Amino acid sequence: MNDEKVLEKVVCYIDEHIEEDLSLDKIAGALHYSKFYMARTFAEQAGCTIYKYIQGRRLTMAAMKLVETQKPIIDIAYEAHYNSQQAFTLAFSRLYQCTPQAYRKKGVFYPKQTKITLCAQQYCSGAAYRMGGGMAA
Repeated sequence: MNDEKVLEKVVCYIDEHIEEDLSLDKIAGALHYSKFYMARTFAEQAGCTIYKYIQGRRLTMAAMKLVETQKPIIDIAYEAHYNSQQAFTLAFSRLYQCTPQAYRKKGVFYPKQTKITLCAQQYCSGAAYRMGGGMAA
């Protein structure tokens, strides 16, 4: 199987199961890959680790919830798979350069880690990868 398909399958699996606990073992088992092969291939193709990608996606979803809902920050932190508001605030602040509370007050959502998409480009052979909307966590 080529590396592009591995990336595509991993990204799709993560997107469909982002609310669940995700480990390399779980993803690799579900997709029938060696976790070492899958992790190496993902990092080479995406430019970040699977863990950092998942973390970035969850923090981006949390940012959207901060702006679009009135849920307490602690609830959003738990939904993003953080065990405390303090850990969530630290991770969020590193990515967004402000606290969740300050981000909510601004009231404007901007994604830092969107889903990796595979784009066929007509002007070159093969495919290119795009991480739309921001940095690779």
